[in-house]
Formats: sequence, structure tokens, C-alpha cells
Amino acid sequence: MCALALLATHARADPSSLDPTVGYNYEEIETARHAATAGAQRATSNSIGALFVNPANIAVGEVYHLGVLAQIWPEAKRQSYGVAGSDSFLSSSELAGAAGVTYNTQDSDGVDRQWTDLRFAMAYPFSQSLFVGLGGRYLWLQQNGQGPLGQSLASSGTNDEQIVRQWSFDAGATVKPIPELSLAITGTNLNAPDHGFMPTTIGGGIGYGVTSFGIEADLVADFTTFDDTKLRGMLAIETLFGGAYSVRAGYRYDQGLESHAGALGFAYVSREFEAEIGARRTLGDIGATALVIGFTYHLESTGFDAGPGDTF
Repeated sequence: MCALALLATHARADPSSLDPTVGYNYEEIETARHAATAGAQRATSNSIGALFVNPANIAVGEVYHLGVLAQIWPEAKRQSYGVAGSDSFLSSSELAGAAGVTYNTQDSDGVDRQWTDLRFAMAYPFSQSLFVGLGGRYLWLQQNGQGPLGQSLASSGTNDEQIVRQWSFDAGATVKPIPELSLAITGTNLNAPDHGFMPTTIGGGIGYGVTSFGIEADLVADFTTFDDTKLRGMLAIETLFGGAYSVRAGYRYDQGLESHAGALGFAYVSREFEAEIGARRTLGDIGATALVIGFTYHLESTGFDAGPGDTF
């Protein structure tokens, strides 16, 4: 029994065998819907989800939502916990806004990385066909573990000190030629922090959706994380049945990690709230799982009016 206890203790203390890039996930904060669709959300996201992927879409639909999320990556040994809110009214004007904060830890027995991600965004609907948004983020990050070169500034950061304390900004635009079709372009960390903790990316998406069905394809170029520009391609499908139950699935190819991933998720959506879960599994040698759960309270049910199909 003592031997088993020692083995269990040793197993819990083992660092992750994965490249830290896998668990850090390009500093993306994922909602359950984002995870379930493998990230294909630039065109059809809305409300709180839009805060993390395309700020322009905060202005799509009339909503007032508050939500919480939790991410768990067993193999990468990452955990993330966050809260966020979205308001498309802002004192009865057409301006929309959202804000959120997440606390993250990664591989406390290895790279020992902790960071806090603060985000906010504003969006404006220039018409029913054109939405534009700007977002800001502030990142506090420290890394105290042993890197591949041992305890050194280049490999493991500075002990108990933040190695990143930096602002950056994002932008996005969405065009809807017809209500069912969305075309989007987004950019993250556009002030070019020039390090992999805040990678600069340009992405685009095209999505088609009606009340009970949606499909989207996205492509993202990452200019910072690797030695040269790498692409990530994503494809997703969503269905709604019974008026309240949503099934989501997605696929992602990551050129930088040379990996494929499949995703699946479920949600219960009512006028008052949404409860959801999403999971993505990276296949092959990497073998990493990301599990995200979320709960959103729809304050518009107490006096505001949401547009059809506007869900988290």
C-alpha cells in the first residue's frame, strides 16, 4: 500500500510530456462552443464567445449575458477559470461591449506557468450587414519551472516574477450580405508584441446559419509562434433540435504542430440560460484533450429581448 501511494505521488509530480505550446494553445481562451467547433467561430460567434474570437460579433443580436467557463487539459496539465459579460445595448445606444477575465495555470510540475488574461471589446453595427469591433487585452504571465535548458532566463523565465506584463489589441469585422451568411476577418495582438506568449494572427471565416443548422470554415495565419508563418484551418457544424438542444462538431488542422484534432460538444439553450460542454482531442503522437464547460445567464429574459438564434 505504501509503495502504491508513493507511485501515485510520483505520478502526480511528473511534468507533462507535451510541448508547452500545446497546452498554451496560442493564448486562446475557449468557451465550450469554441472548443466543440474546433475554433471555427470567427464568422458566427456572438455575445461572450465573440469577445475571445471576433469583437465585431458582440454587436450581432440584442443580448445581455453573464457567463462562467472552466477549461481542463489532462495531458497538458492546464486549468483555466473565467468570467465574462456582454451587453449589446450600452445605455440604449447601438454600441456593444464585453469584458472578461480568466486565470490559467499550466504544468505546475514542469514549466510551471501561470497567467491572467483580461479582455474587453467594443463593437458597432454600421448597418444590419456590417459590424466592426476593437478589443484590448492585458496579459500577466510568470513561468517558474525548469525549461529544456534548466533554470535560466531563456528557458524558464525569472523565478516568481512576471515575464510578461503587456497590453495588446485585437480587431474584427463581419459582413452579412444576407442574414444567413457571415463573412469575417479578425486580427489578434496587432501591435506586434513579437513573442509567442501573445502571437500576432490574421484570420478569416465564412459561416452559414439558420435557426436549426449552421456550418463554418476558418483559416488563421500565425506570424509569431513559430520560426515562420503557420496556418490553422478549422471546420465546424452545429445543429439544434427540440428547440433547446444543440450538438456541435469540428475539425482543426494545425500546420505548426503538424496535428489534426476532432471536436464535439453539447448544449442546452433556453431563454433564461445556457449550459454547455465541449471537448477537442488532438490526434496522433500529441494526444492532448481539452475539455471546456460553461454556463451563461441570459439577463435579457428579465426585460430585454434577444434576437432569434442568439446564443452563447
